[in-house]
Amino acid sequence: MQVYLAQPRGFCAGVVRAIEIVERALEKYGPPVYVRHEIVHNKHVVESLKAKGAVFVEDLCEVPPRAVTVFSAHGVARTVEEEAAARGLPVLNATCPLVTKVHNQGKRYMAKGRTLVLIGHAGHPEVEGTMGQVPGPVYLVQNTADVAALPLPLDTPMAYITQTTLSVDDTKDIISALQARFTDLQGPDIRDICYATQNRQSAVRDLSKLVDVILVVGAANSSNSNRLREIGTEAGIASYLIADGSELNPVWLKDAKAVGITAGASAPEVLVDDVIQALRRIGPVEVAVVPGREENIEFRLPAELVAG
Repeated sequence: MQVYLAQPRGFCAGVVRAIEIVERALEKYGPPVYVRHEIVHNKHVVESLKAKGAVFVEDLCEVPPRAVTVFSAHGVARTVEEEAAARGLPVLNATCPLVTKVHNQGKRYMAKGRTLVLIGHAGHPEVEGTMGQVPGPVYLVQNTADVAALPLPLDTPMAYITQTTLSVDDTKDIISALQARFTDLQGPDIRDICYATQNRQSAVRDLSKLVDVILVVGAANSSNSNRLREIGTEAGIASYLIADGSELNPVWLKDAKAVGITAGASAPEVLVDDVIQALRRIGPVEVAVVPGREENIEFRLPAELVAG
């Protein structure tokens, strides 16, 4: 069986930074280090950090006094930051810098008196964090129907920002609907969309031209991993989201001559290797990497964790 690996796949710079913040905090301060929400949406990553002494909580009330606390890569609302400050918790903020950039864009638009729309998925921690960072009401839109239902006059000075795990392709119809509806609309430059989301989605589209089946390695609660599977399906290729090799169903591979593998931005390469091993247990496998965009971006760590 021919196996093609998407390039790029797996960890993005924001995820690498978030995990490193937790690991360095554990080295510097010793366990336990408390992390609000899953640091990234991947069980393997979370379990591995738990084994090193990280404790994951959903609410700051679960964090003991003066315990080192990390905010996840998805970002948090101002109320969470204020609660941590009021309790005197030493905080390390692992919010992805691209998420922070969206927060700042939203604040700037609102400071100019614009009504703000956030394009994103209801209930996603990044969306909750962004809506809680902007000082004023934010309208969440998930589709073009939501745009049509906005209870606002057509000449309202508007602005939009987007969830980082959505690509240019994911948001273009909603942005077009906003442009068609409102006469005074501003939004971020297209280059401000998360590079990692766009690159991984483009790589799946390239992959879909070569294979009969696509396996997306990622967690069921990972927004960007689910979207990669959807893109494979939209391209007409049978596509499956699996956490690791143990979830591989041999029935999916019946009559498949070529299998494509990619991984969500929070899935480590060790899980991709695990899926390849599971394929090898079914039969002989030849692995090739599809040429794609190289990513060399690195995000700076918080100053207190940088040696020297």
